[in-house]
Amino acid sequence: MAWIYLSVAIVFEICFALGTNATRGFTRLWPSVFTLLAAAGGIFTLSLALRTLDVGVGYTIWTGIGSIGTVVLGALIYKERITPAKLGSFAAIIGGVLLLKLAAGV
Repeated sequence: MAWIYLSVAIVFEICFALGTNATRGFTRLWPSVFTLLAAAGGIFTLSLALRTLDVGVGYTIWTGIGSIGTVVLGALIYKERITPAKLGSFAAIIGGVLLLKLAAGV
């Protein structure tokens, strides 16, 4: 169940990051409300995942996969560029997540 909570937390993390850009410095009401709710949802579901997972594993996977999702969706939604350096970083993050998952014994 911890991995399901962590997956939901990652979705909230991506929504939080993308929503933050849409708030225009928290000057727009509805994007700001969305962003704050996504942040709260992400932290709450991460805390549920961390009941079982080690904090180092759970938090690192949450931020790592959340970062990849944010970059990919940022490219799709905000037309940001995905460079070769970003692709290399994705590979490093995914490799690190896989190693952490193996180290956690799951």
